[in-house]
Amino acid sequence: MKTNFTQSAKRGLLFYLLCSLILQSCGGLSRSADKRPNFLIIITDDQRFDSMEFMPKTQELIFDQGVTFSKGFVTTPFCCPSRVSIFTGLYAHNHYVHLNEDKFYFKTTADDLHNNGYYTGLIGKYLNSWTDSPRPEFDYWVSFWGGEAKTYYEPRLMVNGTREKKPGYITYLLRDRVLEFLDNASKQSKPFLLYFTPNAPHQPYTPANEDAKLYADLPPYRPPNFNELDLSDKPLAIQERPSLTAADIAGADQIRLDQLRALASLDRSIAEIVEKLRDTGQLDNTFIVFISDNGLHLGEHRLLTNKSSAYEESIHVPFAIRYPPLIQTPYIEDRLVANIDIAPTIYELSNTPPPKIIDGTSIVKLLDPNYNWRTHLLLEAWPDRGHWTAIRTDHAIYIETEDQAAEFYDLNVDPYEMDNMVNQPEYQSLIAELKGYLNKEKQPLIPEPDKE
Repeated sequence: MKTNFTQSAKRGLLFYLLCSLILQSCGGLSRSADKRPNFLIIITDDQRFDSMEFMPKTQELIFDQGVTFSKGFVTTPFCCPSRVSIFTGLYAHNHYVHLNEDKFYFKTTADDLHNNGYYTGLIGKYLNSWTDSPRPEFDYWVSFWGGEAKTYYEPRLMVNGTREKKPGYITYLLRDRVLEFLDNASKQSKPFLLYFTPNAPHQPYTPANEDAKLYADLPPYRPPNFNELDLSDKPLAIQERPSLTAADIAGADQIRLDQLRALASLDRSIAEIVEKLRDTGQLDNTFIVFISDNGLHLGEHRLLTNKSSAYEESIHVPFAIRYPPLIQTPYIEDRLVANIDIAPTIYELSNTPPPKIIDGTSIVKLLDPNYNWRTHLLLEAWPDRGHWTAIRTDHAIYIETEDQAAEFYDLNVDPYEMDNMVNQPEYQSLIAELKGYLNKEKQPLIPEPDKE
């Protein structure tokens, strides 16, 4: 179901943005005068799009109170590139972070909002290619070394310049820091931007002790493309994958269980964070985003714990926003929305000038029924099995893998992407159209930075 924003919501948004611009021009704003929204961006790690039923509190408090994007995607389904796209609104071919090890050299929304009067924070995972050292664009910083928490219990955290081993479970430790940040923010004379980036449910997929036995009776996960029998129409590196063994399948089942169990503590933590926003009187003036950095294969097409594929299990993520000034009536949005759209939305709502080049589109544009929203989305990744690029529409995907045969799937008739129809005559005009989009949109718009 899809419901349009009301005209009153649109008028209300424009009114307070105009007031904010006038107040900013006067300088010396108090927090009560600066009505620009706060931003809470929640980024989970390796969370699949089909897992939200196991986060009922988050579903109720964010998804069911705002917009759920049924076609929410990440443009490069790999941790570091995807997060940089969230921070910048750029495709990976424009920010040049292709792999987790790649360094990042451009400014982000945090830099720009910090310079535009926001109190900024990051709590959790930053980038795999970064140490845990605090970054100057953040007023409040809690992170871990190299973007990966090796253990869920007694993790080593960098807290505002001090690195030490912390007793306890990492999701709760990070939650407590978010609550502290929100207390600090409530005393500021400025709005806030906070990236809450827990490592759940990333490997080693360790649930809190109290959740270790959850879902013991959950049926095995067996979609039609699980341990797919015929991979002859896939790229060579996937064709060559052996069938999953009994041990592989048992491992996939255990990973799924442990991921869902690890999300339980995060679900409770998000509920406490929302309640803190309510207690501090900032809930309805806080633009809340929930998204995962990528999905994860659990046996589909014989891929196990793989990401960075062009298939739905990797690119499709849970994605929702809650913000009453824009969304008075909750609804499900069926148009194509992606991680690159978060940064331009933040720029627009915070009255912060965006960079000259930005690939995403502000989600506020969905307010305008006359706005020509995208009909297709570029996807790309650089895994070991070969660089691929793709165009995803609302019902189809066309994929080109380096030095391999192309793929095309009609998702209306083949949602599990089992039958490559790239050579079928009835699809040739559409494939030619998508190939044209691909050749144009994969071209870099920004020069590669000097990395020396």
